Amino acid sequence: MSQSVEKGKEVVRIEARAVAALEAKIDESFEAAVNLILQSTGRVVVTGIGKSGLIARKIVATMTSTGTAAIFLHPSDAVHGDLGMVRKEDVVICISKSGDTEEIRELLPLFRRIGVKIISMVGNINSHLAKHGDLTLDISVKEEACPHDLAPTASTTATLVMGDALAIALLDRRGFTREDFAMFHPGGNLGKRLLLKIGEMMVRGENIPVVRESIPLSEAIMEMTSKRLGATCVVNNAGALLGIITDGDLRRLLQRTTDVSGLVARDAMTENPKTIRKELLAAVALEEMEAFNITQLVVVDEHHRPVGMVHLHDLVKAGLGGESTG
Repeated sequence: MSQSVEKGKEVVRIEARAVAALEAKIDESFEAAVNLILQSTGRVVVTGIGKSGLIARKIVATMTSTGTAAIFLHPSDAVHGDLGMVRKEDVVICISKSGDTEEIRELLPLFRRIGVKIISMVGNINSHLAKHGDLTLDISVKEEACPHDLAPTASTTATLVMGDALAIALLDRRGFTREDFAMFHPGGNLGKRLLLKIGEMMVRGENIPVVRESIPLSEAIMEMTSKRLGATCVVNNAGALLGIITDGDLRRLLQRTTDVSGLVARDAMTENPKTIRKELLAAVALEEMEAFNITQLVVVDEHHRPVGMVHLHDLVKAGLGGESTG
């Protein structure tokens, strides 16, 4: 095994141990921190500088996407006007490995003047920040993965995990659902799967390929060609759906005969095709298509009349083919 590979594995082991050790630190203080945030009527303001600041931004991003309003406050910018974004209804989380970061220490009396509650997330529970906060979350680690114990590595990983633990505990207590998550991620695939309705995706009006059952098959083919959905609905005189003609139906027909001059639409159609209602989620249409290996679904109304058609390609193009949140 090469030196680089062994060093990489060692880093993983060190950081894994740091994360595992956090479990014992999820205690009454953690519960109190969750309750403090839930009871507040303001936001969570997370602050930290350097690497802690980067982790603070990630914690904010996780909280805001899971139902907890949060903002990041840069300590240096705070003393130059940004402190004005903090209200007494807020809860502040101060992140510092040492617990004695000068920029954070300067903010403490200012936070007290505003009247906010302070949660200290520190690597030293005997530090200035730990002693002057309302609650302390212990993120200390036995060692950094950096061989010189200089670059924050295991400590930043532990901080990130503690932030995730806090965010997800809040999510759980709020009863935050997949649908709630989708509301905050309308541009992601999950949001689309949980929010996008068939009525928003379907082809409608004059763009729906529709022919009467008695029309010559050649004209039905022209309808399919002009509407470019690879299919056409076949309806009776009352406009109710009888069947569908797809490209596959035509190929199978031509395998039996090449003379279609005397045929009408109903001779080539597949009867009782799969249909769907426009009020359903577009993801349901995708599941139906995958289950029955089809590429189109006819959207019908309460009288079984075609009011739209949805195509597999449009669903995939809309981003419904995956689970990522964007």
